[in-house]
Amino acid sequence: MINVLMSGCNGKMGQVITKLSANFDNIKIAAGISRQPDKFNNPYPVYTDCMSVKEKIDVVIDFSNPDSIPQLLDFCKTRKTALVMATTGLRTEDYQNVQQLSEILPVFMSANMSLGINVLIELAKNAAAKLGLDFDIEILEKHHNEKKDAPSGTALMIANEVNEQLNHSMDFIYDRSKNIEKRSANEIGISSIRGGTIPGEHSVFFAGKDEILEIKHTALSRDIFGMGAIKAAIYVANKQNGLYDMKSMLKEMI
Repeated sequence: MINVLMSGCNGKMGQVITKLSANFDNIKIAAGISRQPDKFNNPYPVYTDCMSVKEKIDVVIDFSNPDSIPQLLDFCKTRKTALVMATTGLRTEDYQNVQQLSEILPVFMSANMSLGINVLIELAKNAAAKLGLDFDIEILEKHHNEKKDAPSGTALMIANEVNEQLNHSMDFIYDRSKNIEKRSANEIGISSIRGGTIPGEHSVFFAGKDEILEIKHTALSRDIFGMGAIKAAIYVANKQNGLYDMKSMLKEMI
């Protein structure tokens, strides 16, 4: 049995994972972390401070916020636990600290836990390789009105993967309102929409002369991210130290 510490257990994704984990025989949430520990009647103890956790923990699933990351990484080091990092909006120093942790522990990191999104990324990379700089590339992402970071971590992940395919030759443009000039060829435009209860939608446009290719993924519920996070926890719990992602997990699933 894999024992999980659910960081951000009383958030929307924490509650989704709590519900979905009941369907698995080989994994259980042993404890949770939340700033509001009494918000829900969870079937496990909830702490405000991860250093207070008494239960045996094999892997941490983190859907919290960047401010919680330093203490969480210290917990993983102290308790020698694997980590599934799904929190977005990370700072440069957070990425560096997570990468340093992966030198001594197994860390699974992805801005999007959906299998479909990761297939979209592979399709977008393939399109970029075939179409090159003859097509303009734009990314549009939509999320609910409570999402704080923009652009989304997923949009940046898509942009980075496409840019790598194009030898890092592209500049990311987030706002065109201040530059009154035509679009340059070496741009990837990234636009954000926030509204209602949209779980998540990402589109990549390749716009050429007289034709447009659109690759799109729509999340109809948060369950797809929860299932991905649980599968990631099972996958990484017994791995050797290193940095893992959806790409590496999908390769082993094939």
